[in-house]
Amino acid sequence: MARMDASMDMHHEMRQWISPNLIEANYILSLSRQELEQIINQEVDSNPALEVEAEAHCPVCGGVLEGSFCAICMIMHRTETPTESYEDFPEQLYSAPVTREDSDEFDPMTLVGSNVSMRDTIALDVSTLLPAALVPVAEYLLDSIDERGFVDADLEDVAQRFECSVRDVELALAAIQAVAPVGVGARNLRECLLIQSTYLKRQERVVPPCVEEIIDRFLTELGAHKFGAIARELGVATDVIEEARDFVRANLTPFPMQSHEARQWRTPVESPYVAPDVVINLKDGELVVEVVESRQSHLRINSLYDQLARAALANRKESNLDDETRGHVREHVARAKLFLGNVRQRHETLARISRCVVELQEDFLRGGVRQLRPLTRATVALEVGVHESTVSRATANMYVMLPNRKVIPFSDFFTPSLSVKDIIKELIEQEQSASLTDKRIVELLRKRGVRIARRTVAKYRFELNILPSTLR
Repeated sequence: MARMDASMDMHHEMRQWISPNLIEANYILSLSRQELEQIINQEVDSNPALEVEAEAHCPVCGGVLEGSFCAICMIMHRTETPTESYEDFPEQLYSAPVTREDSDEFDPMTLVGSNVSMRDTIALDVSTLLPAALVPVAEYLLDSIDERGFVDADLEDVAQRFECSVRDVELALAAIQAVAPVGVGARNLRECLLIQSTYLKRQERVVPPCVEEIIDRFLTELGAHKFGAIARELGVATDVIEEARDFVRANLTPFPMQSHEARQWRTPVESPYVAPDVVINLKDGELVVEVVESRQSHLRINSLYDQLARAALANRKESNLDDETRGHVREHVARAKLFLGNVRQRHETLARISRCVVELQEDFLRGGVRQLRPLTRATVALEVGVHESTVSRATANMYVMLPNRKVIPFSDFFTPSLSVKDIIKELIEQEQSASLTDKRIVELLRKRGVRIARRTVAKYRFELNILPSTLR
C-alpha cells in the first residue's frame, strides 16, 4: 500500500492584487456630482459615524451660500419669504385657510411622488390611443419586450389568445411604437432601423438617399460589406452605399432600449439639465479652476463617535465600552474615514486634471473652438503623474462650465474634430454661387493645414445636419 505524504512549502511570489479600497476609490472617482450626491446620502443614512454640516447650499449649482449669495453662480438667493403681519391686515387672521402643518390628519407622505417604470408609463399613454378592448393586448405586448427593445411575441398567437384579428394586434403595436422610445416595440432589426429612420425624417434631419431601401432590402448585405453588389442592384455609385452605411452607424442603434435616448426617456420626472462638475472662471485675466462640490466637502465624522473611538484607542482597558460597542464604533469610524478619504482624493484628482487640461487648452478657453488643439488623455496622465485610466474615470460623464457660462462635456477637450466641424460649417455657410462638394471642402481644409479624408468630411457634415451639395 503506497503512502501519501502531505507537506506545506512557503515561497515568495510577485503578482498584482487590487485592494477593495482601491476599487472603492476608483468608483468614487468615476461618479458625476449628482451620482456622488446620491452615494453620500446613502452613506450618511447607513453610517451613524458620518454626518453633514448644516449649511445652506445653492439650489442651482450646489455650492455653499455666503449668506444668500452664491459666489459660483453670482446669484442672490432669498432664503426666507417675507410674511405680512396680521396687525396690518387683521382680516387675514380669520380668512386665511388652515395650512397642512396645522392639520393633525395630514400625512406628509402623500406629497412624495414615486417614479413610474417605462412599461407603466407606456401603458398609460397607450391607453389614451386605443379603444378599451385593445388595451389588454397592448399590455401583453409590452410584457413581451426584451432587453433590446424588441417585441418577442408572434402577432398571430397574440390574436388567438385575445380572440381578435391580427389587424387589431398591429394597431396595438403601432400605438406602442408611437409613444415608446424610438425603435422600441419593433419585431426585428429591420423594422427597428426603419422606425428610427422615419423618426429622423419627421425631425427634419438629413437622411441620405437609399438609406431606407438599403435597410429594407439589403440589410444582410450591408452588414457583410457587400457595397458593390448593393450598388449594382440599386444602380448607384458605391460612395452612396458607403454614405448610407456611415449614416446608419452614426445615427441608428440596433438596441433601442439601451440607447442614450431611452435612458433619458426612462426617467421623465428628472430634470434633463446637467450641473457642472468643474467651473472655469476668468479672474483678473487668469483662468481659475474650481471643482464644484455640494455636500461632500462638508462631511465630517460624528463628534461622539470620534470621541469614543479615541478613548477606546488611547485607554482600552479603562474605557467603559464593552467589546460589542467598541467593535461597532471602530467599524463605523474606520468606514467613515475611508469614505471621506476617497471623496477627498476624488476632489484633488479632479482638480489636478482640470488644471492641467486648462493649461493645455488655454487658447481654446480664450479664443473659442477654433483654437482647440489635439489632446489625448495619455498626455494629461503623463503631465499629472497618474495612469491614463484614472484620467478616463475622472472625466467620463463630467461637465465643465466655461468662462462664457457655457456648459460642455469634459470629453470636448479631447475632441479636436470640433474645430474642424466649425470650419466646415463656416465654409458651407459662406458658399455663394455653387455648393461645395465634399471633395472641394477637403481641398479647402488642406489649404488651412487640415488634412482629412472625404469620407470624414461627409461624416462631420451629417453630424452637423447639413445636406449634401446636390441637395443644398
